[in-house]
Amino acid sequence: MNTAASRPDAADAAAPPPSQKRARITAITSGKGGVGKTFLSANLAAALARQGERVLVLDADLGLANLDVVLNLFPKITLHDVFTGKNTLEQAIVPAPGGFHVLLAGSGMVEYSRLTPEVRDLLVDVVAKVRPQFDRILLDTGAGISDVVLYTVSLADEVLVVTTPEPTALTDAYATIKVLATTQGRRDIRLLVNQVTRPGDGRTIRGQLQQVVDRYVTPGLESPVKLEFLGEIGTDKTVREAVTRRQLLLEAFPGCAAAQGVVAAATRLLA
Repeated sequence: MNTAASRPDAADAAAPPPSQKRARITAITSGKGGVGKTFLSANLAAALARQGERVLVLDADLGLANLDVVLNLFPKITLHDVFTGKNTLEQAIVPAPGGFHVLLAGSGMVEYSRLTPEVRDLLVDVVAKVRPQFDRILLDTGAGISDVVLYTVSLADEVLVVTTPEPTALTDAYATIKVLATTQGRRDIRLLVNQVTRPGDGRTIRGQLQQVVDRYVTPGLESPVKLEFLGEIGTDKTVREAVTRRQLLLEAFPGCAAAQGVVAAATRLLA
């Protein structure tokens, strides 16, 4: 059991010194839940950390946060405590397995599930304060196109949409891409396809989505929307085992095909 977040001195050693540059912020989002977004966010963070990046994963799913479950952490201090002034932001940033840091949200934070002016100000303040301390910040957003999710995504430099080949997931991924293109002016959106059964299916799905976007979204816009294929993660029984163990795939089964897919996606993300 990992107890990094429950040690009294964990917060003191958590936050790294300020970086010479402002972190690049990547929002990792999805049209629907259950596509592996949080699991991939954590493993992408570990892969980026292995390549020398100072990474923070900010659990921005304020209503149904589960990054702590994926990482087997038991935080004493969460974003809720920071938002209410009970604890400082520095105390809430804790080291995670895999060599990166996390800022966890408390599950069931109903009061933050609606985009009020207070929630907007709190999110902006937190992002502004953590940005100088890291090279990369991954915003693990909620699923769907609620006001809170869309506003969180708007704080990012780039967007990564996670989907699976399931028809409902693809339909919701398309809806997310359309909203991001039309309301936020996003023209370059990255795509990661999880749980593919055959090598190459992810790239095929990207092509199919691109065709639909070209036909129904791009017309009327000043410039075309481009979907950049970040990679595919194959269906792998070791993924389920790592989830059950509450371990990072890159630590539990670093040689498996799915882990190699994550590493390849992280490399493309850096490029």
